[in-house]
Amino acid sequence: MSNPEGKVAIVTGASRGIGASIAERLAGDGFAVVVNYAQSARPAEELVRRIVESGGRASAFKADVSDPAAVGAMFEFAAKQFGGIDVLVNNAGILSQSTIADTSDSDFDRLIAINLKGTFNALREGAKRIRNDGRIINFSTSLVGSLMPSYAIYAATKAAVETMTSIMAKELRGRNITVNAIAPGPIATELFRQSNPEGAPRTQRILDSIVVKRMGTPEDVARGALFFLSPDNGFVTGQVLYVCGGTTLGLAPV
Repeated sequence: MSNPEGKVAIVTGASRGIGASIAERLAGDGFAVVVNYAQSARPAEELVRRIVESGGRASAFKADVSDPAAVGAMFEFAAKQFGGIDVLVNNAGILSQSTIADTSDSDFDRLIAINLKGTFNALREGAKRIRNDGRIINFSTSLVGSLMPSYAIYAATKAAVETMTSIMAKELRGRNITVNAIAPGPIATELFRQSNPEGAPRTQRILDSIVVKRMGTPEDVARGALFFLSPDNGFVTGQVLYVCGGTTLGLAPV
């Protein structure tokens, strides 16, 4: 986007990991940032403090993205606090692993509520409130492409997000708002470590699938977000960028 000074971004799930990296990078580039979190306020407030101490503008806002009213209140806060909304980064999400046969109703419903309905809630609000020439970035996963067992429901929610991404890009025709998605691969975050214990056979299979022979970092993903935000990329919309170290290439480990 041209002239990020004066632009405003909402980053959901921004208190840690990928979301925090994106929020901090946007603030460093001149965006005012709403740092959304769902539970623990401390990490979000610490991120806001770092941004402000570095000369940026940021505020934390608690909202469960699966709650439409909370999402609406977050957008209202951003508009009142900073004067409008130009960028939405739909990063909030959860990960749960199990085979289809072993997936409980509660796990299924929770994945749908946060990953799919949460993204929908923010997209619906963003379609009404984001200013012309804005940017929307959704989050998918490389598991949509790699089709790894035990991730069926999680990957299904993200495949649905990719579909909404492409359709919403068309629905916002004429407003110069681009809508794209990022599909991270194995990224060294707390979420990954919790789901993939060190030394577990499943974890080793994931590591062996990385063609570039290293785990990704939140900063790698943030650079993907900046690609979509660049003023040079206003002609890119409805696309999915895989930031995954080649895990979807289907190559045997070497």
